[in-house]
Amino acid sequence: MMERRISAGLLVGLIFAIAATFSSWAATSERIVRDPNSGVALYGYDPVAYFIDKSARQGDAQYEFRFAGLTWRFRSEANRAAFAQTPENFVPVFGGYDPVAVGEGVPIEGNPAIFAVSEGKLFLFAREESLGKFIASPKSFLETAEASWPLVKKKLVP
Repeated sequence: MMERRISAGLLVGLIFAIAATFSSWAATSERIVRDPNSGVALYGYDPVAYFIDKSARQGDAQYEFRFAGLTWRFRSEANRAAFAQTPENFVPVFGGYDPVAVGEGVPIEGNPAIFAVSEGKLFLFAREESLGKFIASPKSFLETAEASWPLVKKKLVP
């Protein structure tokens, strides 16, 4: 009788652990800009290309990698390998949400074609105007956005 209680307790614990894992994946994916229809991160743009090519480039479906519950696309095997080794170096800050809007407390998705790489980090912007403001004073916008980000993230998770 005691063995059944222990086994049942272990089973329930295992179920909760699995559910927590899947729910954290879902929360993570909602915090990264993605195509809502396909689940492809950054609408298929290659996150490594921003750093290597210094431009926004579409990835190719033949070079995909799963990370944070999303499919990421790359222009080459080399870019995919670089991302797989250290994804945190390439995922956009604030999950790709516009840092100017985040600083105002609003979660507005950045457009993967409007970007800046500043201090080794990728930022996406909703409009060229936001990019211009950010470039003029990146530190002040980052401080404001970083302070607002915890509250903005809460708006992203249902």
